[in-house]
Amino acid sequence: MTSNISTGKKMILGLQHVLAMFGATVLVPFLTGLDPAIALLAAGVGTLLFHLCAQGKVPVFLGSSFAFIGAIAVTLNPDGLELAALTSPENSAYYLENLANVKGGIIVAGIVYAIIALIIRFIGVDAVKKLFPPIVTGPIIMVIGLNLSPVAINSAFYNNGTLDLKFIIISSVVVITMITVSVFFKGFFKLVPILISVIVGYLASIILGIYDFSALQNIEFFSLSNTYFREKLLTPPNFNIESVLAIAPIAFVVFIEHIGDITTNGAVVGKNFLVDPGIHRTMLGDGVATVFAGFIGGPANTTYSENTGVLAVTKVYDPKILRIAAVFAIVFSMIGHLAALLRTIPGPVMGGVSIILFGMIASVGVRILINADLDFSHSRNLIISALILVLGIGIGSAGLTIGTVTLSGLAIAAVVGVIVNKILPQEI
Repeated sequence: MTSNISTGKKMILGLQHVLAMFGATVLVPFLTGLDPAIALLAAGVGTLLFHLCAQGKVPVFLGSSFAFIGAIAVTLNPDGLELAALTSPENSAYYLENLANVKGGIIVAGIVYAIIALIIRFIGVDAVKKLFPPIVTGPIIMVIGLNLSPVAINSAFYNNGTLDLKFIIISSVVVITMITVSVFFKGFFKLVPILISVIVGYLASIILGIYDFSALQNIEFFSLSNTYFREKLLTPPNFNIESVLAIAPIAFVVFIEHIGDITTNGAVVGKNFLVDPGIHRTMLGDGVATVFAGFIGGPANTTYSENTGVLAVTKVYDPKILRIAAVFAIVFSMIGHLAALLRTIPGPVMGGVSIILFGMIASVGVRILINADLDFSHSRNLIISALILVLGIGIGSAGLTIGTVTLSGLAIAAVVGVIVNKILPQEI
């Protein structure tokens, strides 16, 4: 389908993917104290490294992993300073010392990813596939989409926790625009409903007075011209045992989420990426990308459901477009004003986009169950899906925290689903 799309149009499609991933990718550094521009750089380069490991076959974008937020925040800010104070140049010595510990922990997490990939390579993909049949993967994918839905609703309708009529109007304009473009438009415009919706929503926000351009003030044009930025990039990692033990084990949790994300991506595209190029290659891609992120001071990377949602909406699956998006992310990380401009996109605009993107992901899970022709008059299928859905959604993205390690609802639901599927007899 992409063979007839010009290079210029592919560039626009790539920019659309950047818009989809931007908010979540920079949110992690905003919550932990890491540098947002470095997070963008880690995401862009990490995505290119992932595509290299996955033989360029998987249309995936890598961004900041939310699973590591708690551990990174504690390691980077052990004294609990206000984020404004933590990240100020006045506290640079304290910040850089702790950043070195974060870097060491994230690098080891990436190595854990690579070890898991090596194990999968030796035991074979069939062993992994047997653990994740459609009755397990379908509900897991539904959980991925539904767990993201509160994020979409909060951004779309709420202003600092309060229901806001202007936010509702703006997000509704965005949703209606996406539906209109996707259903009624023809040609190339049909492929960029997100980009068009963001532009229309931004204009609606300006008309209603919902905008904030303060992020564009006091920004240096080139990020590398900032001495503190360079220090963050070049600070060598410190493999402090406490930091490593706080951060690295989370990789075992993200492994399960990775399988869900790659399965979802393959279901959207219509290919089995667990087999070709193989889950061991995609897992290695996550590992290499995370090791790189660790060295430069970015968050650990993970495959992004937001971009899988874009694939589902546009039906353009060319991995080259994701690589174009990665290059855009690298450029934005280096040019301060471009990254700042993306940060000015109002919350209800991205919230409206997310309502459809995240719903698309959940719908893919339903499609897997339908295509597998599963009989839900059987108690076995009902029990497995019920446990995955309730545990995954009930526990949610906030997860259960044990020490500094947070187990997401998705990870817990996946483990329970795999175990119950193996224990219950086929005939019930």
